[in-house]
Amino acid sequence: MTEVKPGSLKAWILAARPKTLSGALIPVMLATALAYSDGCFDWVNALLCALFACGMQVAANFINDWWDYRKGSDGADRLGPERACAQGWIKPGAMVRGILVTVAVSCLAFGLPVVLRSCGNMVCGGWEIVAAGVASVVFAFVYTLWFSYWGLGDLLVLLFFGLVPVCGTYYVQAFTLTGDTFILSAISGVAIDALLFINNYRDRDQDRENGKQTLIVRWGEPFGRWGYLAIGIIVTLLGAWLAVRRELPEVAFFFGIVVYLALHIRTWRRLCDMRHGRQLNILLGETSRNMLLLGILLSLALINFRTRI
Repeated sequence: MTEVKPGSLKAWILAARPKTLSGALIPVMLATALAYSDGCFDWVNALLCALFACGMQVAANFINDWWDYRKGSDGADRLGPERACAQGWIKPGAMVRGILVTVAVSCLAFGLPVVLRSCGNMVCGGWEIVAAGVASVVFAFVYTLWFSYWGLGDLLVLLFFGLVPVCGTYYVQAFTLTGDTFILSAISGVAIDALLFINNYRDRDQDRENGKQTLIVRWGEPFGRWGYLAIGIIVTLLGAWLAVRRELPEVAFFFGIVVYLALHIRTWRRLCDMRHGRQLNILLGETSRNMLLLGILLSLALINFRTRI
């Protein structure tokens, strides 16, 4: 057990789960690279979108920590990393206050400035971005409180780690959307869903006992194992489609795709060997590394394309 002083800064940092922030940053990074490639890069709005995304990810982590503690899901048999409320590092009441402060800061300090800076150039005067921001806040709550227990977590990941952040980040820089934006949204959402997939694969027995009907609980262990492999293949095919559409530099792009797919398959093979236990936590780190590397290499391919034309 990790030694942490209750209520300390370390306790809050652990509760924020900084390792998960890559999932919040990848959609913003991809959308910004696409905006740069299309000649409409706005670094201020891009930075504000990144900070808003990270803030909402932290809020979602706080909510998950608090709610699973209330539900009794974080018991002694937990296979994942230790949680702040369950370990007594942060009191539930303090966690609720932390959630409210994080959401308020994210919306007022990062979300509102994007709207104020850009509303004059938007089709609906900025209300479309307000709606996307409100939907992101709602997602942070409903994902943990309801949808993850109903087997709809993967759908929400596709929407709020793909469609909403990619399209939103690109829109506040280009003030329009393109077909490539939606392909990039699908790449981002599917790649990041691999993280949820392996998390649910690890916790499938505990989730079944706690009434959490994830897709892997509903359809069984083989679905989780082969579904993880399918994610890598789908991302690769979507990436190839984007490369053909935009005539991206072959060497830069396909090097990135081959590296990602090779690493994803390597992680999948280790998944097939392990199947059970806390050792699967290692694969969470590998999956996070794989999707972050994909985001970086694809972003570089898009940026390199802009510098060559």
